Amino acid sequence: MKKAWVFAERNRKEILRDPMTLLFGIILPLIMLWLFSLMADNMPFDLFQLDQLAPAIIVFSFSFISLFSGMLIGRDKSSSFLMRIFASPLTATEYLLGYALPLVPVALIQICACYITALLLGMPMTFSAIPAFGVVAVISFLYIGFGLLFGTFFTDRQVGALFAIFVNLTSWLSGTWFELDLIGGSFQKIAYYLPFAHAVEASRAAFAGDYAAVLVPMIWVVTYTVALFGITVWGFRKKMRG
Repeated sequence: MKKAWVFAERNRKEILRDPMTLLFGIILPLIMLWLFSLMADNMPFDLFQLDQLAPAIIVFSFSFISLFSGMLIGRDKSSSFLMRIFASPLTATEYLLGYALPLVPVALIQICACYITALLLGMPMTFSAIPAFGVVAVISFLYIGFGLLFGTFFTDRQVGALFAIFVNLTSWLSGTWFELDLIGGSFQKIAYYLPFAHAVEASRAAFAGDYAAVLVPMIWVVTYTVALFGITVWGFRKKMRG
């Protein structure tokens, strides 16, 4: 684990070398939170009310973490950096932990920034926000896992192209912008086979203090997260052997 922390420190510095991308991933969700909250009074349903919108925007902001993690591994592959450090005694799991750990503070900053912005826009503060922070922090590992998967199997340029598809999938299939049952049918079924809608539902339930409604969505999220990390470790180990 100590070796993973050392590698994580190097990756933290790499992330900070591109502060504009980092700021974009934090500020854009805040702008969207503000804009969609302005639409709340003109909408026929409560989806854009701050208590519903803020948790969904927090989860949406994690999609940028997928970009950060995927691009970081992709750049290291393109520059042959990974080829050189494969001579080190780190295992595939330690390498991936080294890439994942620096992104946890980024996720926490996104959570705090979105929540504080929602409070400034008029959302009431509740005690349920404290455990809800833990729930959405766990959800962030799902998006870190997607980024590590993309970076392991694709180049940095391919990761950039995949991100455009991924961010749309996470938006439209999560129920962030509209109720999924408004479309229903196969679209809704596909959405609930994927983890994004469950992540949004878990975050909304947690911030509302409805902890009974958190369990089932979080089972989906955690199952997908474990599967993603498992596949990524397998793929990374295969790259190391190659």
